[in-house]
Amino acid sequence: MARTTHTVTNQPPPLVGYDVFTGDRALVEAVERHLDPGLLEEARESLALLGRATGSEQVREWGEQANENPPRLRTHDRYGHRVDEVHFHPAWHRLLGRSVSAGLTDAWDRPGGHVRRAAGFLVATQAEAGHGCPLSMTHAAVPALRIEPELAEVWEPAARSHVYERALLPVAEKPGALIGMAMTEKQGGSDVRANTTEARPLAAAGEYVLTGHKWFCSAPMSDAFLVLAQAPAGLTCFLLPRVLPDGSRNAFAIQRLKDKLGNRSNASAEVEFDGTTWARRIGEEGRGIRSIMGMVAATRLDCVLGSAALMRQAVAQAVHHCSYRSAFGGPLAEKPLMRNVLADLALESEAATVLGMRLAAAYDAAEDGGADADRERALLRIAVPVAKYWVTKRCTPVVTEALECLGGNGYVEESGMPRLLRESPLNSVWEGSGNVQALDVVRVLRTEPLSLDAFLREVGAARGADHRFDRAVRDLLAELADLNGIEARARRLVERMALVLQGTLLVRWAPPEVADAFCAARLGGDGGAAFGTLPHTLDLGAVVERARVEV
Repeated sequence: MARTTHTVTNQPPPLVGYDVFTGDRALVEAVERHLDPGLLEEARESLALLGRATGSEQVREWGEQANENPPRLRTHDRYGHRVDEVHFHPAWHRLLGRSVSAGLTDAWDRPGGHVRRAAGFLVATQAEAGHGCPLSMTHAAVPALRIEPELAEVWEPAARSHVYERALLPVAEKPGALIGMAMTEKQGGSDVRANTTEARPLAAAGEYVLTGHKWFCSAPMSDAFLVLAQAPAGLTCFLLPRVLPDGSRNAFAIQRLKDKLGNRSNASAEVEFDGTTWARRIGEEGRGIRSIMGMVAATRLDCVLGSAALMRQAVAQAVHHCSYRSAFGGPLAEKPLMRNVLADLALESEAATVLGMRLAAAYDAAEDGGADADRERALLRIAVPVAKYWVTKRCTPVVTEALECLGGNGYVEESGMPRLLRESPLNSVWEGSGNVQALDVVRVLRTEPLSLDAFLREVGAARGADHRFDRAVRDLLAELADLNGIEARARRLVERMALVLQGTLLVRWAPPEVADAFCAARLGGDGGAAFGTLPHTLDLGAVVERARVEV
């Protein structure tokens, strides 16, 4: 008689069929904290709808399919005509359509718009991070468009639309449009002032033709792109549409797609402009950096939110697995050492979420014109690069440790953890790597005293609540008092600023067990370099339980 060996035991059920939004206590509390009470009910409903979709088996499959079938470049049609199109798997379009319809490109001038969008972005990214790229750039393009009211009148409604239209058509014929960007060039990288793409003015005011190349063009099937090029008076910002008003294609040659470590569902391309590529100037000639900075700041915040989303999904998977998996006589999550690891990971995830949502709330406050608008705007100028530096750098170690919690199962593609791990370094690289962020903070410290004042006011709101936090603030003030050799120690300084900023938010708003653990390990020095080194006297079980998802 044959003996069966295929009875499956001690394997956790898949983490599907749950509400990604409602199951994230830190995110729900942030939305409730930062939104006007009159907006809460409708916001909760719409975010829970997106959360249930994101946690569904169907949307999870879409994310897998979009990664297993990456975009393909089609340079010519069957007759030899140049078309320069990128073809995506249908799952990509389904993901993008769902997120656009959820309003993830529509935040500006909308009551509570940035908080609502940030929460939605954090939720939707957990299904598949790659499709967040065109969402982020389209949302972030609005400040640049508004520099030229005539352009904004045409393009802003299309960018903020809740309709996804994939066909390349003139913007006047589209119910919704996506906007990408093409800034960096192979000789310059982050040093965009070294760009060599040339812009030659035409007879019509504000119109130019471009000659040159871009080393990274994100989301090349977008309807338009913000680009930087050298005009007669210097580096200038331009809007470059894929399709011209008469329906003809603009000269936009896609040379190849990048073969990337992660973010594989999304296309990143090298593109060429042949001297007939038409573009419309944004802002004055020679002021391209200033014109583009609004977009850069908004996409940097999305890097923070994207990393927070990856961390949240990794931690949710780890806690879920360890809650069901038994070893050495009981569930892994109840073993003291594993509980320490999970709690440590949960701290990092919650700190990232709370910080990202606080910055989104600052955007809303800066827009509404209230008494705190100027201070919130000043806070964003310094806190966004601080958060971008630190949160994006914490993402990879968090995802790596979370993967290890699943053991060998986590190293297998079917778990989804390898995809999270491949994605995890991206946000630290995109929109300026760590050194760029740290040097930007140094620049603000030297030239914008109101931003430092806004930062210190934010931090000071929690002084006196925790002795470890207070000591960390005193140490930071001593660092800030001496700017000698600041560039060489910029990373050290920005790390301390980020930890103190996260600390003030958790002390004020998180449950006592979360704030206590964070202050002990991150500010008080009572923790090691690896995760799972929290003091054993803390209430670690409560921290882990807070991070667990109910299925």
